[in-house]
Amino acid sequence: MADVSVRAAGPADVAEIARVQLVTWQTAYASILPARVLEGLTQVEVAAHWADAVETPPSPRHRVLVALEQDWVVGFAAVQPAEGPDAASAGLVTTLLVEPRWGRRGHGSRLLAATVDALREHGCQTALAWVLEPDRVSRGFYLSAGWEPDGMARALDMDGRLVTEVRLHTALGDD
Repeated sequence: MADVSVRAAGPADVAEIARVQLVTWQTAYASILPARVLEGLTQVEVAAHWADAVETPPSPRHRVLVALEQDWVVGFAAVQPAEGPDAASAGLVTTLLVEPRWGRRGHGSRLLAATVDALREHGCQTALAWVLEPDRVSRGFYLSAGWEPDGMARALDMDGRLVTEVRLHTALGDD
């Protein structure tokens, strides 16, 4: 059996988190996001964003987790409190990515379980996630884990192209 795990991200993981995001977005979102958006992402900028999230999170409820296979960072996820009317009882999975070459090995499921555990620890009763509507793989992943659309959608302006995200949710029972 492979040596796999999920743990809290540390400063030494930031470069790999950025690499995983860049590779995954360039591979999985090439047909969804405008080329200029993908080409405009740099390792330095993406790493700076994740360094802030890992090293100085705004609250203890903000977490970044990494999925490992042996010593390789193969994916990551981030959670935070929900905003707006959902803030009191819901948490948000802001990112959950597994580098495509490491897919279909259970890393996404382990990351999702760890995000749910983190949200439960902070008293959340519901978990939310925004998914790009054309991203059938991510949406199918969440749906297969029992998440459902809640009817909310939003449009993001990506270099002049509107890209729709749909919101998924699941109840965080004690099971």
